[in-house]
Amino acid sequence: MNAPFTQILNPTNEQRQEMIRNSLEMAGRPEDYENIVRLLSPPPDITNYAQPGELKGVKIGVIGGGLAGLSAAFELRKLGADITILEANDSRVGGRVYTYYFNTEYYNEFGAHRIPVTHETTWHYINLFGLNTRPLSVRQRNNFLYVHNTRLRTTESIEQNLYPLYDLTPRERNTPWPELNDYAFTYPMMQLSPDIRSELIQILPRYSPEILPFMNYSVRQTLENLGLSQGAISLISGVDPGTGSLIDASYGETVQEEYTIDYRNTYTIEDGIVNLPYAFIQSFSTDNLPQYQNIPPAQLGTVTYWPGQTVTGIYQQENSGQIVLAHRNVRNLSTTTDTFDYVICAIPYSTLREVEIKPSFTNPKMQAILEYNYTNSQKTFFLCKERFWEQDTDYGRMVGGFSQTDLPIQYIFYPGDHLLCPDPSFCSPNEPGVLIASYNYHLNSTRVGNMPEPLRFEYIKQCVEEVHGLPRGFLDPIVADHKTVVWDNEPFTRGAFAESLPGQKPLFAYEMLKPEYNQRIFFAGEHVSTKHGWMQGALYTGKEAANQLAYSIYSQPM
Repeated sequence: MNAPFTQILNPTNEQRQEMIRNSLEMAGRPEDYENIVRLLSPPPDITNYAQPGELKGVKIGVIGGGLAGLSAAFELRKLGADITILEANDSRVGGRVYTYYFNTEYYNEFGAHRIPVTHETTWHYINLFGLNTRPLSVRQRNNFLYVHNTRLRTTESIEQNLYPLYDLTPRERNTPWPELNDYAFTYPMMQLSPDIRSELIQILPRYSPEILPFMNYSVRQTLENLGLSQGAISLISGVDPGTGSLIDASYGETVQEEYTIDYRNTYTIEDGIVNLPYAFIQSFSTDNLPQYQNIPPAQLGTVTYWPGQTVTGIYQQENSGQIVLAHRNVRNLSTTTDTFDYVICAIPYSTLREVEIKPSFTNPKMQAILEYNYTNSQKTFFLCKERFWEQDTDYGRMVGGFSQTDLPIQYIFYPGDHLLCPDPSFCSPNEPGVLIASYNYHLNSTRVGNMPEPLRFEYIKQCVEEVHGLPRGFLDPIVADHKTVVWDNEPFTRGAFAESLPGQKPLFAYEMLKPEYNQRIFFAGEHVSTKHGWMQGALYTGKEAANQLAYSIYSQPM
């Protein structure tokens, strides 16, 4: 059962907790509240492991200036270390946070664009930096489903409109859609005890036997093991194209997002999510911020953010144990080497794979770097002269939310900036807006993303027209500009996010987190977290890697 959405600007922690409790109550599992909040809360403050200023004179290199690297540097600065962040991208900040501005007023997010209320570590930093947030969730979605050449609103009956188009068994045909979908993605989880369920968002050396099938079977294999027909699996894949596109990924990847109710009560950061990485970077040049807990400026470390530097080699010196990083300027290709006492590696394995590592990391770590799966994603934005989707027409009457389709574009996301308009005159459908005209994963993103640019633009326009029931060419005078990002083709990421294949989590996840080079190099990033593809995973592991580093030096908590 879907929980009602709450729409509050800048929710307090108490308001977020209430939203979480209400959602879990409606989902029939209020007992999961404590585990979810505990496991997604930020790690303890680094000053539990060392005193401010205690790392004075210690040189720390951070590979990667995304949220994982930035949060690690922010925490380590409290201890007085001299930190250098080597970031390959010299044209923007944030890693896979990517706010794109057509102009100062109209923008959207190519990377992370939703913040669930359950993601406690993300909210920790949002609150720490005093960033403003606004809701994205729609009280009553009125968006489109366009599946099997059939168009309906999300408020209309899937049973009446779509069931007849698929070869369902009699039992499936007589099962209401909410029950059928819950059977596929909620029923197996509910057969587990709350403690076992919580292992979905834990990284452990060994998992309980009851949870292993979630990790060792794909979505398709699990649905087949549940007795669902291929017709039902095709229906589920069409109605939920995100799941359909990742149907060969580990079933646990899909279920853990349901476990932590990641798609209920979501938010964004006002004026762009890039304001979060900007806040980290700005804090590095300031000493008296309240975020540093009144640590005297003399005890704070220094952070040098060095963009345009691609790390090409990681080497450990035999005698001292120190780590040498070779890095190349992305513009003139000149190479520099720097020596550090410790390193935090916060780049995705998709790019770490091409870095020379001598001596090699442990065999399991090297195998994970070789094998761990990343999925592609493509987003295309349309800057529209008017918000046709908000107009009072058969193709409109939508403010926020998203439409779903089995066409290759998968999702259309409507801007949510009009959700809380105090007066309709302030939020006219005749004003411009940025539509996410296509948001897709895996094979769909590769196929659409690698079409020749003019053909891709025309194809996506035609798909959007098809989903909305618009005549061909309707959008031609409306779309003023457009922009596409294909994450597999981004040179410093080469993939949108980690997505474990069957068997990869129990095999690799614990090994991926282990430090290397005798506790000299530590790892962070969404790929070594339990929340792949979310800012929560990057921020949590960045903070935790900093703690691990401090703990390795001062082995007993203060």
